[in-house]
Amino acid sequence: MSAPSTVGPPASVEEKKAKKFLFVSIEGLIGDLAYQIKREGHEVKYHIIDKAERDVCDGFVDKCDEWRAQVDWADTIIFDDIGFGKVADELRKKGKAVVGGTPYTDELEDERGFGQSELVAAGVNVLPNWNFTDFDEAIAFVEKNPGRYVLKPNGSAQNEKELLFIGQEEDGADIHNMLMHYKKSWSKKLNSFQLQKFVSGVEVAVGAFFNGKQFCGPVNVNFEHKRMFPGEVGPNTGEMGTLMFWTPGARIFRETLGRMEGRLAACGYVGYIDLNCIVNAKGIYPLEFTSRFGYPTISIQMEGVTSPWGEFFHHLARGEPADLKTKKGFQIGVVVAVPPFPFQDISAFRRYSEDATIIFKKPMPDGLHLGDVKLVEGDWRLAGESGYALIITGSGLTVDDAQKQVYKRVENVMIPNLFYRTDIGNKWSHDSDLLHAWEYLH
Repeated sequence: MSAPSTVGPPASVEEKKAKKFLFVSIEGLIGDLAYQIKREGHEVKYHIIDKAERDVCDGFVDKCDEWRAQVDWADTIIFDDIGFGKVADELRKKGKAVVGGTPYTDELEDERGFGQSELVAAGVNVLPNWNFTDFDEAIAFVEKNPGRYVLKPNGSAQNEKELLFIGQEEDGADIHNMLMHYKKSWSKKLNSFQLQKFVSGVEVAVGAFFNGKQFCGPVNVNFEHKRMFPGEVGPNTGEMGTLMFWTPGARIFRETLGRMEGRLAACGYVGYIDLNCIVNAKGIYPLEFTSRFGYPTISIQMEGVTSPWGEFFHHLARGEPADLKTKKGFQIGVVVAVPPFPFQDISAFRRYSEDATIIFKKPMPDGLHLGDVKLVEGDWRLAGESGYALIITGSGLTVDDAQKQVYKRVENVMIPNLFYRTDIGNKWSHDSDLLHAWEYLH
């Protein structure tokens, strides 16, 4: 079936307003935003570093083989991940308008211990945590200090989602056993990790855009659903869907991420930054930074934003005021995936998913966002190797309204072997009661 009617820029955009955007990605994560800005009438060029993912977004946006050769062409350069901090800073020093990290913000996310220490320095309470580079030392620590912990990898090993382990036993026996297993199986790859004291509560994240000088409102409050199956069962995928809403401000922001404003300004960070937290009646406890766009967060944010994204990033990268206009109510995003997601298995992808055509029962003018797909002769087909196919979004004044809209849209999509979670947003009625009772959303 032919692609939905979303292809192509709206005719209402005036050519004189068109600007030039260069997107640079490691794994092809930012294509949905690049496509949105193209649809707003701007010129877009997109480079993907990972060769296995380079066909992602083919047919939707123009690609380039050497992104550095396009730097002078671009009005604004957008990097999609951590690891670009050094080059982004170099380009800023040369006068280029850049959305992307800095060495400081890269380290905030990449090294959990550093992120936690910077929060403490900013006056934010954190949970007790201990960083290790030796498994024997960590095993001895748990033996001496029995308790319930969360094991979190540092550095590039964070991309191995299955390595994150949340202890269930109060004496730490399961964490002890897991450390023994990791010592045998992962000692060469997992060379730095953190043990963090476990506390129960509501997991909630708060994020905002930063223009190099200050936060630009509004604040985004979001609830990720990381496990593969409904009810938070199964392997950690990174994210299978999210519930979110926008707010002018909230206590959970003021007492955590908001206190990092001076540090972010000192390093000149430009982009979106998010802080995941556990909250309970005793306090707010930040867990980890995401100092970049979130995925699928940025696609779900598009559902709730009415401002033109191209104009927003044009101003943001230049340190200018750049507040977003947003919808009232809630937005929900559902990841539609196919094998081998969330794992890396090239043979499984080729057997079950490679080049599969995405069928839409009827045109989808709204709520349809690009994952790892390409446009071939009018058909949407799977691309890359990950199986991260689409993000479907919906919105409403209530969570129930948003759920009804998003799942009605999901039912319009047909892909062989597709799967998705059916419970995104279900915990809101319970979690919102607690968050309001604790006064964290005011």
